Amino acid sequence: MFVPSRILSLALGFALTDFVSAKEPFKPNLGPDLPRITVTCGDVTLLLRQATQWTPGRIDFRSKAMTTESSAYGTVFSFPDVGFIGTAHLENEPEKLQSLDFFLDDKRVEAPAAELKGGTFRLERKSRIRTFDLTNFTEIKDNRLYETTTVHTTEAVPLKLVYHFMHAWRPTVSAFLAGSDAAPDKNISGPLRDDAEVAKKFYINERVDWMAVYEPQSGQFAVSRLLQAPELGEHIATIWNVPGTYRKFYLKCFSSATVPAGFTGTWRMVTAFGSATPETWESAARALAAELQTK
Repeated sequence: MFVPSRILSLALGFALTDFVSAKEPFKPNLGPDLPRITVTCGDVTLLLRQATQWTPGRIDFRSKAMTTESSAYGTVFSFPDVGFIGTAHLENEPEKLQSLDFFLDDKRVEAPAAELKGGTFRLERKSRIRTFDLTNFTEIKDNRLYETTTVHTTEAVPLKLVYHFMHAWRPTVSAFLAGSDAAPDKNISGPLRDDAEVAKKFYINERVDWMAVYEPQSGQFAVSRLLQAPELGEHIATIWNVPGTYRKFYLKCFSSATVPAGFTGTWRMVTAFGSATPETWESAARALAAELQTK
């Protein structure tokens, strides 16, 4: 039986090692053969993986993969003395999971199956990374993906950076578009190519209210809009172009900065999807971005 909000005994075969404390890592009692859960609500399917600390592993729209499974999602911190900690970054210190709660159609799922289907879904996830307490809500409703991250620390912590809402868009994604509500007629856009001169190049690199990408094989696009963010942290949006691997979105915060003692901040983003031709996708994405402004 799944017991929320407290550490349980090991139940899954995948074992995390090199933990900072002597305690066993948190593992929900989901059964020995359930390292992944696939959730479908309407046109959106979300893969959750135990191997990445129960953060998203792939996002599909209308049964077409919009992101690649081979990457890290969610929130990750980069510390000056150790590097990345969080989500699938297990190379330094695994994130310490505190609790997981699954809700399908607003009802807690005590023992999730490998495949869940319903009208709405919500994952409530609490964890700790060094002095940071994290609360993550991942929701699917109205064919949209909502992600909320709240960070709290009682101590001042110097960082290299924080990445929120990492989305590893497929390497076949061919273009991006981003904009700000203060200047609706001014957009940042361009192609995402596989040429050697643009490999591992960062795009956007500005504070924007929304961004979009187009995937030509499926004829689908995705629009992500930031709904909430603290001023402290000076967030910017960026896409890292790694040909053949992904076109990866990050919301970058606290770049070479110190998070002050007593800080609590919440970031919230919604991602929605649509279908369009290469000629019409930008206008469709702008319209969807405007629609998401009220959500």
